[in-house]
Amino acid sequence: MNRPDNDEYFMEMAQLVSTRSTCIRRHVGAVLVKDKRVLSTGYNGSPKGTEHCEVLGCIREQMKVPSGTRHELCRGVHAEQNAIIQAAYFGVSVKDSTIYTTTYPCSMCAKILINAGIKEVVYHEGYVDDLSKKLFAETNILIREYTPKKDIQL
Repeated sequence: MNRPDNDEYFMEMAQLVSTRSTCIRRHVGAVLVKDKRVLSTGYNGSPKGTEHCEVLGCIREQMKVPSGTRHELCRGVHAEQNAIIQAAYFGVSVKDSTIYTTTYPCSMCAKILINAGIKEVVYHEGYVDDLSKKLFAETNILIREYTPKKDIQL
C-alpha cells in the first residue's frame, strides 16, 4: 500500500486548494489542521463578491511592485488569511493548529498566524520577506519546510 504520510497528505490538499486561486501572479493554498483533522482551507484571491484580479488586472504588476514588498497594495486576500477567516466565520478555533501552505507566509500573514495561536507552519516554497522570518524567530512557532518524497502532481 502506498499511503501518504500526514505531511504529504495535507500539503497535497494545500496544493489542490491553490488551484482555486484567482491571483495572476501566484497561486497559494493553505490548510489548517489540528489532531490530523482539517479545520479550514484558504486560497489567495479577491474578497468575496468583488471582481477577480484576472478580470481587472493586477495592481501590483501595473505598479511594478517587487515580490515580497508592499503587500497592502494587493486587492487579494492571502491563502493563510482566508483559512483563518473561514474558520472564524464558522466558529472554529485554530488555536494550537498547524497550517500547511504552499508558500512561506508573508509578514502580514505571519502576524495573523502568530496572533491566531498557530503552533506550526509547514511550507513548500520559500518567499522573500525578511520581516516575516524575524517575526517568527521571536515566537515558539515551529517553522518547517516541506520536502516531498515525490513531486506533488494533481
